[in-house]
Amino acid sequence: MASNRRKFIRSFASGAAVTAALPAIADLALSELVPGARASEPGGPIILSRNENAYGPSQKVIASMQQSLQFANRYPDPSVTTLQERIAASHSVKPNQIVMGCGSGEILNTSAAASLGPGKKLITALPTFEAIGRYAKVLGADVIEVPLTKDYAHDLAAMLARADSSTGLVYLCNPNNPTGSLTPRKDLENFVRQLPPTTNVLLDEAYHHFVGANPEYVSFLDQPMNDDRLIVARTFSKVFGLAGMRIGYAVGSPDKIQALASRRLAEGLNAVGARCALIAYDDADYVKFSANRNADDRQEFFAQAKSRKIEVIPSSTNFAMLQTNRKATAVIEHFKKNNVAIARLFPSMSSFVRVSFGKPDEMREFWRVWDLQKS
Repeated sequence: MASNRRKFIRSFASGAAVTAALPAIADLALSELVPGARASEPGGPIILSRNENAYGPSQKVIASMQQSLQFANRYPDPSVTTLQERIAASHSVKPNQIVMGCGSGEILNTSAAASLGPGKKLITALPTFEAIGRYAKVLGADVIEVPLTKDYAHDLAAMLARADSSTGLVYLCNPNNPTGSLTPRKDLENFVRQLPPTTNVLLDEAYHHFVGANPEYVSFLDQPMNDDRLIVARTFSKVFGLAGMRIGYAVGSPDKIQALASRRLAEGLNAVGARCALIAYDDADYVKFSANRNADDRQEFFAQAKSRKIEVIPSSTNFAMLQTNRKATAVIEHFKKNNVAIARLFPSMSSFVRVSFGKPDEMREFWRVWDLQKS
């Protein structure tokens, strides 16, 4: 296996020559840094519905995609192993504390499978990312949904009150989807410590890179909590711009990670995706660009909302929820008719709509369509 990894690294290094002629990212104009156009169907809608990175992957990653196609006839090992080892080193953990997944969706699925079943409970927020609730129900587990606080943080006191010896898993998305809101790190730590000893905790940090400097937020990977019940999920779908490649991972204790690994899809990552993720993971300039670009786009979004006197939930992500003061379904349909896709209805917040941040021209069209509602 070690020999195979060495061969892969040598082949990958030769492929990296494809990108060697590219100028330094810091010296590139925006048009040179990211693809000129998003891959979408001609005449299709502006997509502001899936919390994707509107700027796509970097040019370095695209060059890697093109070079990696020659490996399409090969199964993904050892590229996945190399990626796993690189991620482990970056988080100062051992490779057996990392499990890769087909997007973080597979991480959620295997976490549910490892912790839940008939007679077990999942405790989650309302609203939050709903996939794990669906997985739990398929497994025969009870799903306890606890409404967010008035500040849109996780209501940890109410969640703790619902936890008992039958609680197999607590799911915490922070920052939360769909609200974009944060729950303070210190509150999360206190909460985890008070949970029953048999309860596992899955902390979803999909939007970690978009938070920026915030005294209330510290990643549980940057500053680990000494608790073997905690599993932290990350994804390449957001800041790295690789949602279509389906790559995610989780970090935890060896026992917890083995429980997830034994339930994951065999060969769930593809060879091209794994190689591209390795390039993307080390492309610190592009990660910084994406985070800063998003911060600017978010600030402009809030400025536009303020000028229209629209209530927006404070966001630490690449999307935001707006108060429509009417039925959200009507607003969603209005945008659909005007060729703009925004997120589906979240029933517990029936007058809010979630909007992912697009490129400036896309957001100008969003606001133009929004203003048509006044007509």
